[in-house]
Amino acid sequence: MRTIMILHDTLRRDMLSCYNPDTDVKTPNMDALAADSIVFDKHFTGSMPCMPARRDIMCGRLNFLDRSWGPIEIFDETLPKTLSNKGIRSHMITDHAHYFRIGGENYCQQFSTYEFFRGQESDPWVSLIDDPKMPKDFFGEVKRQYECNRTKLKGEADYPSVKCFKAAMDWVDANQDSDDFFLMVETFDPHEPFDVPREYLDLYHDDYDGPHFDLPKYHKIDEETEEAMEHLKHRYKALITMTDKNLGLFIDKLKAAGMYEDTMIILTTDHGYCLGEREFIGKNYMPYYNELSNIPLIIHLPKHEHAGEHRNEITQNIDLMPTILEYHKVDIPERVTGKSLWPLINEKKPVKEYALYGCHGLSVNLFDGRYTYFRAPRRDDCCFEYTTSLTTIRNWLGKEIAEKIECGHFMNGVNLPVYKVPAVKNAIVSDNQYLKQDALYDIESDPQQLHSISDGTLIKGMEQKLSKAMSEHFAPDEQWLRLGLDK
Repeated sequence: MRTIMILHDTLRRDMLSCYNPDTDVKTPNMDALAADSIVFDKHFTGSMPCMPARRDIMCGRLNFLDRSWGPIEIFDETLPKTLSNKGIRSHMITDHAHYFRIGGENYCQQFSTYEFFRGQESDPWVSLIDDPKMPKDFFGEVKRQYECNRTKLKGEADYPSVKCFKAAMDWVDANQDSDDFFLMVETFDPHEPFDVPREYLDLYHDDYDGPHFDLPKYHKIDEETEEAMEHLKHRYKALITMTDKNLGLFIDKLKAAGMYEDTMIILTTDHGYCLGEREFIGKNYMPYYNELSNIPLIIHLPKHEHAGEHRNEITQNIDLMPTILEYHKVDIPERVTGKSLWPLINEKKPVKEYALYGCHGLSVNLFDGRYTYFRAPRRDDCCFEYTTSLTTIRNWLGKEIAEKIECGHFMNGVNLPVYKVPAVKNAIVSDNQYLKQDALYDIESDPQQLHSISDGTLIKGMEQKLSKAMSEHFAPDEQWLRLGLDK
């Protein structure tokens, strides 16, 4: 059994023609893969953003109910380790720098082997004592470290995501006669900064000549002009197209090596991105609209089984681990709460009633197949993080409130003591003014999520579904108090 997962960061589903026939984004290789695969129409993220989403994928369990951004825990049973215990080797190829920062510990180390390509975003790679050439006029942000890293980008082959796919092709050359493996090819692109060679921008007839703009701030549009926002969208689309081109080269390599026919290939992302919808730019701080939460999932099966079919039932990224384990005939650990997708794939049987998703300490959200319900916190004094390691995104967790940290056996099903850290400061979002109101949307009649419903009977029903979902995912008891729900 051979499995390859292709994980692109920040890939919006509506940019792909298999989800949106009216898209103008040029992705011929993803289009071809989708036509030869099953496309899942109601696939949702779980925990957001980057590292929480990756722990979901690795562990088959939601991260965001227990803690924010952080490492693989001592008690986690991960996908690559579970495969390894049965003699199935794994390899990761990535340019995702968060794995090698504080708060990203022990993810790559779950794999039998891994490769890391430097230079994305603020990866502390290129050392320049004097400042590099910096844009003087710009919208959004300009990060000095990325401008240092950019000095190494002389052509397309130098981009880290391109190097990832080149390494994946080399890996195929070295392993084409092998069986029983799990390969994960992960590119940070099309995450911002939306930096691409000029030739890809030309594909979108971009003639923008205003201030530099490839790394937006996460905020509502204020100073950004209409022309600048159009340019930003061109950059994002161009970056998707460059990613697609190199994905296509990798798929061609698999076909030439005779591996495409008998390999399960999974393509997905961690979350989406707002590009001006409702005037929001970025992610995290706004309500978890479908631009962020409803993400692509494409699964190619050996012998082209179910090619061109769509599945309209609910799925999530936590379901990928049990799906892959069942494919490799490996038992699924008890702590996994995701559901294997094989009944849905083979018999069109739904595997779940809802998708539960969000970001730790903020709203908790549920999709039941028709409605999305955003439940805002009622209290901010009863939220905790549970962890065996006091690290979070680029920082130490709880260092400023050391006297309030407890240690004990606080987690059900975990036989190790954990730290219980009051979540007095959100690790990911500094301003959550847009996450203080509930909202309920009917996706059938209002797919753009523009008009919140105030039907009391519907809201009561969604509250009950949300409470049930949190129980089924072993949420800490204080989550009900925080959200003002009956358990």
